[in-house]
Amino acid sequence: MTSGVRLVRDDRLAKVDYAYAATTDAPLRSIWVAGACPLDADGATVAVGDYAGQTHQVMRNLISALESAGAALTDVVKTTVYVASSDQKDLVTAWNVYREYMGEHEPPSTLLGVTVLGYFDQLVEVEAVAVLPDAK
Repeated sequence: MTSGVRLVRDDRLAKVDYAYAATTDAPLRSIWVAGACPLDADGATVAVGDYAGQTHQVMRNLISALESAGAALTDVVKTTVYVASSDQKDLVTAWNVYREYMGEHEPPSTLLGVTVLGYFDQLVEVEAVAVLPDAK
């Protein structure tokens, strides 16, 4: 599968481990993925109290959701990583696991700390937008 995503870097800005922008050419098929949560197949929150453990489950769930839509992580053009913490080290812990899964593909992303997420004991959530070349 060939990705229709081109990541844009800017040497005039700080060197970071994500692209500052992403571009695609029309026609494309867009995929908006609901926030991937740290839930197992039975709907239970996994790795309670463990930011890294929850992020691993979140990323596995994100990969499954993308695959169900015919996409992969390399088709992602933007993510938002939510971490229920006011401690920056917790955000960095989640980000480092997120980066393990994203590998060389570093789409624009927002990482932020929030006060609470939707499921009991949930610490991490990742939402994504992906695009695919139109399969006409």
